[in-house]
Amino acid sequence: MKKKASPFDKFYKKKSNAAIKEQFRQEKKKVKKEREEYFDKKRAELRIQKAGPIQKQSQPPISRPQSTELMPLNKYISHAGVSGRREAAEIVKKGIVKVNGKIVTEPGHKISPKDEVVVNGKKIFLSKNLVYILLNKPKDFITTTDDPQGRKTVLDLIRRATDERVYPVGRLDRNTSGLLLLTNDGELSQKLTHPSNEIKKIYAVTLDKPLEKKDFDTILKGVVLEDGPASVDKLAYADTKDKTQLGVEIHSGRNRIVRRIFEHLGYDVKNLDRVMFAGLTKKNIERGKWRFLNEKEVRELKYFGKGK
Repeated sequence: MKKKASPFDKFYKKKSNAAIKEQFRQEKKKVKKEREEYFDKKRAELRIQKAGPIQKQSQPPISRPQSTELMPLNKYISHAGVSGRREAAEIVKKGIVKVNGKIVTEPGHKISPKDEVVVNGKKIFLSKNLVYILLNKPKDFITTTDDPQGRKTVLDLIRRATDERVYPVGRLDRNTSGLLLLTNDGELSQKLTHPSNEIKKIYAVTLDKPLEKKDFDTILKGVVLEDGPASVDKLAYADTKDKTQLGVEIHSGRNRIVRRIFEHLGYDVKNLDRVMFAGLTKKNIERGKWRFLNEKEVRELKYFGKGK
């Protein structure tokens, strides 16, 4: 049946067969292009995954606004990425720091960012780019920036991560694995290591024998070590069927404190792994790998402290 003519037909210009074919070709070309772009993106993501964290970590460092205010010399050295703030104070006291050509031994000596500062014969500068690297440290790596004995250090694991000079926040002994933060942000490093901020750390502990109930209770009450009383914030069996596996939450930053608590009661710590530090976890970081912190994580760290 022939279609009835419409009074509006005159407003529509009918397309020729050639025009219809051309439209079809253009639509087909568009779909093909979108499909190629999709698979190009997938292939690029696959290449990044195969390349590992060194290629994957492309996040630019966070810029630090240049201050014009006076600051203590040890703070300046710390912000220059030479060391942590406490270590910087010791460096100054050794008499190896010159300010504008003169030796200064007072860590609190106020200087301007325009002053020339030389540490052990090398001129240093304030870091313009702040870098925050979260490492899942394996055993047998020491937490130091340099080792005279030539042992493997944590900096060997992140050597290709950044051109900025970064240093560890706190310490993990050679036989302890887990989370370690490295940065050139001296102010944040000072905050996260200062005892008054009570930064929480959680460890997974494996003992040489099951932890007895009486020793469990003793640890919660606190023990007295050679350098004073020591206690944990929380203690729990990680597996009720295997009482050699425990979880320990602690805020103390004293040297080897977790190991020493158990050793004091006659237990040998076979494995010690830090699984959380200042709210950061090892999620998606394989042993020996690292990643940059994102801006949200950095912001949260700066406000992380007592009671958080």
